[in-house]
Amino acid sequence: MEYTLFPLCEYAVTVRFASYIDEAVNDIVHETVARLQGERKEGIKEIVPAFSSLTVYYDPVVAGNYADVCAWLRKNIGSTGQAARHSTRTIVIPVCYGGEFGPDLADVARFHGMTEDEVVALHSSGRYRVYMIGFSPGFAYLGGLSPRLATPRRPVPRTTVPAGSVGIAGGQTGVYPLATPGGWQLIGRTPLRLFDPHREKPSLLSAGDIVEFRRITAEEFARWREEHDDGRH
Repeated sequence: MEYTLFPLCEYAVTVRFASYIDEAVNDIVHETVARLQGERKEGIKEIVPAFSSLTVYYDPVVAGNYADVCAWLRKNIGSTGQAARHSTRTIVIPVCYGGEFGPDLADVARFHGMTEDEVVALHSSGRYRVYMIGFSPGFAYLGGLSPRLATPRRPVPRTTVPAGSVGIAGGQTGVYPLATPGGWQLIGRTPLRLFDPHREKPSLLSAGDIVEFRRITAEEFARWREEHDDGRH
């Protein structure tokens, strides 16, 4: 597959494989990241995958200038064709839908002419791919939402969305790992802590993971929080 290189800033190069979101393209992105990590050049600080591109951040004093880094990239990307098969993790995320946890569930159901239970059944039956992490620490952009659930963002964003909130925006779904402003349609909440700076790996989800949602009751939500809460919020 062809690709283009361009400077993102004076210490970063972006490799773009396509201008659209596609699972096969995203496979190539992750396969290329793995290949570059295996041939990592001194001075390469971070390699960050996105939907259909990746960005390499480097130290110009150690890794060399833009042309040097581009030469390293061309040598190690080579002629990228089909993505190699790679193992993926499946993360099951418990979600309490509706009520105080999903204040927009009724609006989403009404928008699609469904019952709330039908929306929940459709959402919780999907398998979702983590295309990239962005927006805020640990925020995973998930592909694979049924087109029947695609819903526009809220016309007026909320100033604060509780951590763990599960939302829909357009053709994507996602989980807010931290309390932040946001305009996604909130249909539920998980008791899981998706981002914790005290963990060895702060983000629960990584690009390339598969996510499944499992419906739980409000009682199960409260019990899970009681059993796992360590005092950090």
